[in-house]
Amino acid sequence: MSAVEPRLVSTRLLRSELMLIYGRRRNWAGLAVLAAMPIIVAISVKISPPGGSSDGPDFFSSITSNGLFVALAALTVELPLFLPLAVASIAGDSIAGEANLGTLRYLLAVPVHRTRLVVVKYIAICLFAFSVTLLVAGVGVLMGLTLFGGGDLTLLSGTQIPMSEGALRLLLVCGYLGICLCGMGAIGLFVSSLTEQPIGATIAIMILTVASFILDTIPQLDWLHPYLLTHSWLAFGDLLRDPIAWDGVREGVMRATAYAVVFGTAAWARFSSKDVTS
Repeated sequence: MSAVEPRLVSTRLLRSELMLIYGRRRNWAGLAVLAAMPIIVAISVKISPPGGSSDGPDFFSSITSNGLFVALAALTVELPLFLPLAVASIAGDSIAGEANLGTLRYLLAVPVHRTRLVVVKYIAICLFAFSVTLLVAGVGVLMGLTLFGGGDLTLLSGTQIPMSEGALRLLLVCGYLGICLCGMGAIGLFVSSLTEQPIGATIAIMILTVASFILDTIPQLDWLHPYLLTHSWLAFGDLLRDPIAWDGVREGVMRATAYAVVFGTAAWARFSSKDVTS
């Protein structure tokens, strides 16, 4: 008898999910809005010198010295609202959208195991989170280098590094923000499993995210800050120091991972026992 070859893990369901996400016109419109922000930032700075930014690391004042800062400034601007909204719309639609359209029951009848479906949905959310972050950064780099050029990058600590290392630091920033958004995506997946209204799920996710930002600014609630989803999101500025201050970044990664585990498990538990009627 010939040995039985091990069965490879199929990516068909994941590919189908990604085609569904990136194939919708409304998602393309959202991606266009995200890509427009670094263009607006670059053109605005080219026309009028910046006066600085009050929230997060001050990248605007450094744009004219190196185009890479356009990407960093755009990420800073979009982080409080646009990037979370983009991920929230995908996460909120992940399960609730299928239920709302009446395709969830037929999808499970393929058959697709519910655990596998939840895992694939979350992987797709995470891939989208990383892709939108890279999109903003990529457009920012393109516009920045076109309008302002490159050269050595001056870090927040005052140290200058070569352009190649600056690009690597930017990739680390994108990776860190992608991980943070994945933590929010797990919350979105859980909320999406509770309802059949994707718009309602998206609104709920955004309310939680904005509330986290607001609570994080209240000094009297400093005891609550370490537990808030967005508490270390702006710690990506620590990746642009010499040496890199890993404490805040490490804390942010651990927090995002904790949110992903807790709410990913909650989404799996809810969906596994959910009576799917639509």
